[in-house]
Amino acid sequence: MSRIYAVANQKGGTGKTTTAVNLGAYLAAAGRRVLLIDADPQANATSSLGVDRRSLAHSIYDVLLNGVPANQAIVLTKQVRLDLIPSAPALAGAEVELVGLMAREYRLRRALELTVLHYDYVLIDCPPSLGLLTVNALTAATDGVIIPVQCEYLALEGLSQLLKTVYLVRDNLNPVLTVAGVVLTMFDARTNLARQVVDEVRHHFPGHVFNTIVPRAVRLGEAPSYGETIRSYAPGSLGAEAYRALADELMARNNTE
Repeated sequence: MSRIYAVANQKGGTGKTTTAVNLGAYLAAAGRRVLLIDADPQANATSSLGVDRRSLAHSIYDVLLNGVPANQAIVLTKQVRLDLIPSAPALAGAEVELVGLMAREYRLRRALELTVLHYDYVLIDCPPSLGLLTVNALTAATDGVIIPVQCEYLALEGLSQLLKTVYLVRDNLNPVLTVAGVVLTMFDARTNLARQVVDEVRHHFPGHVFNTIVPRAVRLGEAPSYGETIRSYAPGSLGAEAYRALADELMARNNTE
């Protein structure tokens, strides 16, 4: 059975793409077949996996707007069992182009209906906004939304708006949508503020916060510039250990369910 998650937070700089890419890498390393969908016009997930977006035959834009079958847009990455539907510069205009289309919120969900059957996990990296691309991802996410939250005070402010959007999508478009989990990222153990944010998030989302906390780590920031996941770039680092543990925790939750 395929599990489909949107990785979303409308605030930038929360580790959203880092989480999508590296969680996918460790799920694949554990033997799961993983499809990562880069639904962000910035295409950071695409470049983080070493894929040149300028040389693509098709991208998620073509799938959403031009009716290209999703399986024709899939490209292989350097890692076995981790595939990608990449983003492209044209996706920047998709928010406007989608407005006039019928069933615009369901474009991604319908495009993936057959393709997802070949994968154990599908992770959708959303743009840092609450527009139609994110709504499409949330509508397609049959197993919920994973929300990365930076361990800083301002990161909490936009969380309520994201949750309102999640509830609106659940009530009107995707009745099975849930918060699959909150991932605490960029944790600096040296600061009291980071620990306070951890306590605050766990207080407001009891049972929804992953036990794994992703540290602030230089290696995590360096890996994308080499087109590598943290698993291949610095497998012994603290960041690598955190995302391995996060993948194990997600799989354990799914096995329990």
